[in-house]
Amino acid sequence: MIALRGLLVGPGRAVVVLAVTQILGWGILIYPPVLTMPHLVADRGWSLAFGMAGFSLALVISGIASPIVGGLIDRHGGHVVMAPGALIGALGLLLLAVFDAWPLYFAAWVLMGAAMASSLYDPAFATLARLFGSSARRQIIFVTFAGGFASTIGWPATHLLLEHFGWRGTYLVFAAVMALVVAPLHGFALPRAAARTEGAVPSGPHLVPQQPLRPEGRPFLLLAMGFALHALILSGVTSNLLAMLERGGLSGATAVTLGALFGPAQVAARLIDFLLAGRTHPLWIARGAIALMGVAFAMLAFVGVSVGVAGLFCIAFGAANGVMTIARGSLPLLMFGPEGYGRVIGRIARPALFVQASAPFVVAAAVERFSDAAVIEFGMVAALIGVGCFMLIRAPRTADR
Repeated sequence: MIALRGLLVGPGRAVVVLAVTQILGWGILIYPPVLTMPHLVADRGWSLAFGMAGFSLALVISGIASPIVGGLIDRHGGHVVMAPGALIGALGLLLLAVFDAWPLYFAAWVLMGAAMASSLYDPAFATLARLFGSSARRQIIFVTFAGGFASTIGWPATHLLLEHFGWRGTYLVFAAVMALVVAPLHGFALPRAAARTEGAVPSGPHLVPQQPLRPEGRPFLLLAMGFALHALILSGVTSNLLAMLERGGLSGATAVTLGALFGPAQVAARLIDFLLAGRTHPLWIARGAIALMGVAFAMLAFVGVSVGVAGLFCIAFGAANGVMTIARGSLPLLMFGPEGYGRVIGRIARPALFVQASAPFVVAAAVERFSDAAVIEFGMVAALIGVGCFMLIRAPRTADR
């Protein structure tokens, strides 16, 4: 009863609030375009590439704004930044639904890019670090665990809304949810003050470095490069995977069924990490996750596409991505400490978001210019380079129990 009361009225309610708003934020800002964009461009007589350029622009804007947003959260708290961000996102969604002129279309995506920077994982991580300090890893894991259900809820909800209200009505509903649900939760339900005092003892043996590193130089660059390579692999593969499996000889229905394994594998891996939080160093989690991605690509490259191999690939890739998301929040906290964490994680996110914006087009062009096999081999090499980046990072010293 005491623990439940803490989640409802104490600082721990931030975990519940952010778990809900992450599901809604990802389900509204990130996942719908794959379903809504064909309807939008058909209605306006645009090409699909032109329509998706708006989404890519939003990711670029998000990367530019992320360090600024993180710094503001460090100084003022998540409630001050994330609530206006949700309202900005609602305005962007409204513009997208109401106006047809292409300049306003791209203006809408600029606003939604600002909303991504202030509503998704990185600002949530920064808010939790400000509230819980160096012990925030378990809270970060819980929020990402909940966020793993965003596609499970977001895609069916988007499909249902499209059937009943069309793409314009869908975006109007999304705008209302951002303005009337997400913004009030961020503005009124997130705690205001830090919940932990200076020097509090963490709950696990590998959580607090005695002397946090400065967020600059070789360790920082290696960390940013490692997570950027992960973003390249993730964005490039997920946007082209089903088509690549079909070209490899699988039926469309089989490819979709196997692709659906990605989400459950991601959530299962996060659940395991949640249960083991504090017992495994986040640096080794990052190393193991991106190495597992390399093994998954190696299976496709050397064994070939079959139902069994493709299924194992989707499970391994989903599990690896599930814990890499956690590592992206907890590893910078461990290495650089909670002070200024929001700006640090924003700086780390910037190159990853730039890569994420361009990866689908780069991978699609590489498939056309070379072959699926060449792209799979490139993914394997990129994963190996990512492993090298994380292996070259020296784990900071940790406090004794």
